[in-house]
Amino acid sequence: MAGVSIDEVLSDRLDSIQKAAATDANPEVLTLACAGSGKSRTLAYRIAWLIAEKAVPAEGIVAFTFTEKAADSIKLRVADALESCGLDQNLIGRMFIGTIHSYCQYVLGLLDARYRQFDVLDDNRLKLFLIENYPALGLLKLKNEKGLRYFGVINDVAQAWTMLNEEMIEPEEIAQHDELLGEILVKLKARLSEQEFFDFSTMQRLAVEALAAKKPRAMEVVSNLEHLLVDEYQDINPVQEALIRHLHKSSKGLFVVGDDDQSIYGWRGADVTRIQTFEERFPEASRHTLATNYRSTRLIVAAADDFARAELGSMRITKEPTAADQGDFGELRRLWFVTREDEANWVVSKIQTLLGCAYVDEPGKPARGLTPADFAILMRSTRQNEPNGKPPRHVAYTSGLQALGVPYTLEAGGSLFDRREVATLRSLFEMLRNGTPDRDELRSFFSERVAPSFPGADFNRLAQTVTRWGRDIHAPVAAGAPRRRIFPQRLLFDVLEALEVKSAELDDATLQDIGVLSRILQDVETVFPSVDSSPRFHAILNFLNVVAETGYDTSSNEIVQRPDAVTVSTVHKMKGLEFPVVFIVDVENNRFPGKRRGYTGLIPADVLRKTLDRGAYCSTREEEARLFYTAMTRAERYLYVTGCAQGPGWRRALKQSPFAAHLTREGVSADPNAPTVSLNATEPRRRIDAASLPTSFSDIRYYMRCPKDYQFRNIFGFSPAIPELFGFGTTVHAAVGKLHERFPNRAPTAAQSRETAEDVFHLKHVRQSQNPEGRPGPYERAKNRAADLVENYAMDYAADFQQRRQVEARFEIPIGDAVVSGAIDLMIHEDEAGNVVDACVIDFKTLEGGEDAANSSDLEWPELALQVQLYAKAARDVLGNTIERGHVHLMKDGERVEVPINDEAVRDAIGLVDWAVGHIIAGDFPMRPEKEKCKKCDFQVLCSQAPETFSDTAKPPAIHVPGDLGYQHIAAFSKFES
Repeated sequence: MAGVSIDEVLSDRLDSIQKAAATDANPEVLTLACAGSGKSRTLAYRIAWLIAEKAVPAEGIVAFTFTEKAADSIKLRVADALESCGLDQNLIGRMFIGTIHSYCQYVLGLLDARYRQFDVLDDNRLKLFLIENYPALGLLKLKNEKGLRYFGVINDVAQAWTMLNEEMIEPEEIAQHDELLGEILVKLKARLSEQEFFDFSTMQRLAVEALAAKKPRAMEVVSNLEHLLVDEYQDINPVQEALIRHLHKSSKGLFVVGDDDQSIYGWRGADVTRIQTFEERFPEASRHTLATNYRSTRLIVAAADDFARAELGSMRITKEPTAADQGDFGELRRLWFVTREDEANWVVSKIQTLLGCAYVDEPGKPARGLTPADFAILMRSTRQNEPNGKPPRHVAYTSGLQALGVPYTLEAGGSLFDRREVATLRSLFEMLRNGTPDRDELRSFFSERVAPSFPGADFNRLAQTVTRWGRDIHAPVAAGAPRRRIFPQRLLFDVLEALEVKSAELDDATLQDIGVLSRILQDVETVFPSVDSSPRFHAILNFLNVVAETGYDTSSNEIVQRPDAVTVSTVHKMKGLEFPVVFIVDVENNRFPGKRRGYTGLIPADVLRKTLDRGAYCSTREEEARLFYTAMTRAERYLYVTGCAQGPGWRRALKQSPFAAHLTREGVSADPNAPTVSLNATEPRRRIDAASLPTSFSDIRYYMRCPKDYQFRNIFGFSPAIPELFGFGTTVHAAVGKLHERFPNRAPTAAQSRETAEDVFHLKHVRQSQNPEGRPGPYERAKNRAADLVENYAMDYAADFQQRRQVEARFEIPIGDAVVSGAIDLMIHEDEAGNVVDACVIDFKTLEGGEDAANSSDLEWPELALQVQLYAKAARDVLGNTIERGHVHLMKDGERVEVPINDEAVRDAIGLVDWAVGHIIAGDFPMRPEKEKCKKCDFQVLCSQAPETFSDTAKPPAIHVPGDLGYQHIAAFSKFES
């Protein structure tokens, strides 16, 4: 289809309604998109139409998505559409497609290079920040004044801070009603800035304030904006709406897509009224309704719409959804059981029956057998314990799956601690709370808990590990002594080594849950400089205990590919996903829907009156109904809504949910014993999610070093322990950016260079000396070294500042079935009129290569060169054919090494990445050990280091490198001992 018109592409890929929305030339367009109706596809092809038909510059397009995965899916569709029209698919590198907070982070980095070294706090890390700064912020006083528990204060202050920013409230407004809370929030703002952190809400507010104040750099960012597109518009909150409003002032078009029936985040501030009143605020706006559901059966679509009509009535926009004709096989049952045991047994039995049944994902595709990953068990709450100390709600289902040997993954966050192996690890941490346990205590624990979970564990080795860590954590701290560097991630890896995890043959789902524990500890280490005292270690243990009870939000830690396991999850975590088979369980009155709950936050209700009046930050019947509708529409072919009258620990029988009672349409079965629709068995084969692919050079770099490293890091989610001087390279890089920001037209003096570096310098995990002048410590020595590096750079490469400017440019490169993203350091040479004469890619590295760096075996030149070559390709796509040179700038050597970026070198680099992406999609993760490489591996204690082969024997292209060698293969081949 190469070279056809965009009209032909759209006619081939979209239905008539989708095409009408994608090609609407109105300045404001509202597209209402029912579940499964192709909203992301429509948005993607609108972007292609704007470029191909309306000649909109790619730089003029900004598209906001709810998740980065959704962004990746849209990028691939846009690239495909552009290529079909004979246009360069690399144009996607010139536009922005991503989440709102990532856009704001990008804008802030352009406003001030210093922001590039700020760490981002998600909800979990924000709470950890409050724990670390508990005394300094005055939270104890608030706890006593409000009569709250310790973690109640942490959760409530975190919510108050987020609301302050998302609702665009000033602390002074709060202080008028609650002086202490207002004072705490002012302190929190100052402390976050001082320690160089910002959370999602702060990033968004800072960007909005910069645009509102018309700061020159902010206005420069939006000066080229022509079209703004917003996906999942129903989940926009006030600060995001303010950002969209400011951006639209600079744009020619605003295109929003969403579905008010799927607005499920009102409890955290999303404003569903924004989509419902869009046409009132933009009277000239046009409206399109994508009503054809291409995901679910006719019965599921009709039953879900019946339910929404009955529950939401005039509080929803009428959309009249229909189902595409994809056959009627499938089931919808509404079942009621006497006991929870009966319900769980039926669910597990049905999964067992359907596993391996033939399933066609799309018309015309061959059938495949269903695998565990095709099943989801959804519930309103998985973490809430049953009454009278009984296990959490999900246990009846997960224990049943485990008994049958069916793997499952718990997407409910903290539920990972219900897995035996992870619970054992947490309990080992807990044994160190008050010192080192005695040998008899540890021996008893080893026999009862450790040996059944990790059969290969070595007791003596574990005893040594526990003793060493107990001694280090609880060692007396002398007055004035420097902080010791003690990190819980290192403790986890030492324990895993003693437990011989590398030989335990744990399944992927279990390894992934241990990986989540590793990510939790990484979050701890991001915020806590160290846990070198008993109180700090207690704080971590308490946090893990709370995580076990309330769950851990892993939504920001999206991994490339989930294990082939049944998903057990809350509905909120499955937004945007779909499954061939869905069970909505625990559907009883007062459970789903849950009881109404009013606002209970710390910010005085009088400050939030308008917000609360629209139902935000509360639990309402309408929000529960939207959540149930969203759950139903995750199902493609098989949907089962179940509940029971009597569960574990219940004092009285419950009634069937009124939500389930609405499911009375003809075809909905209430008979658990009715025969299952007969399907032929066929070979099970997993469906690959096209959006679940590697998306950064860093991802792919790990695969090229050793595919097993990539699997531990990106599939299972393990995080490495924090190295010495963590963040040193980042702060030097930020200082270089700041230097170019301050001196855009002339070279700075040596003193100015040092001053800039010292002003920007920041390390979170190395404490400053209490006497920096008289007795400088590691922090001061690192700061002086950074100043030396920046000064030497400015002196040795003064030409970089003369009619040249250094910029950081984003890029996206479509390669095969993935999009590789990143940021480039470009040195742009301009003439006196400001025209670009040439440009080169410079990758600044705080590395040392010695006298002959280009031939140094201490440097991983295939990785370094590959990165520059990809950057060079991206830079040519962004700036045209002006990129003539590419370099790695070794800051410690003061040497700039040229890297080959000719057409052949770039072509081989792209071929290598394409090879890696294909193998990642195929799930090919062989161990490629080599003695020296394995010594440096972050995950050597997890890996048996047994040589394995790739699924095919073809070698990927070699990389063009500097120096005498000319070409080198990646480490997975060049550093491999078979």
